[in-house]
Amino acid sequence: MFSILALAASVFAESAMSNITVNLRYTGKNGAAKKFAEEMVSSGTVAKIRAEKGNIRYEYFQSLDDPETILLIDAWESQAAIDVHHASPMMKTIAKLRDKYDLKMTVERYTPDNTMPKTDEKFIRK
Repeated sequence: MFSILALAASVFAESAMSNITVNLRYTGKNGAAKKFAEEMVSSGTVAKIRAEKGNIRYEYFQSLDDPETILLIDAWESQAAIDVHHASPMMKTIAKLRDKYDLKMTVERYTPDNTMPKTDEKFIRK
């Protein structure tokens, strides 16, 4: 029994550590990035992506420094979940909308560290 619990805990810990967050910055002209994000929401594409197995977060933000840039924070349980998403019909919809609004992109990928240095803790307000 102990070995089954230990294995389950190990699998859970591994899956928690394999979460991947992708920050995508969409940049366009004349409000195109914001229109893209609004159409993603109004078309129901965002809701479909959020309902995909393995999606943790799919949320758009407007930059205060650059009104022509929209940030998408896209988080997944694993690379396998991202691969399934990339093979889904939503990717064609997203690609068509990116072309429609002539958007450029930058991408950053992150995996959790889940540690907070003691020197940083004092800056976190809880």
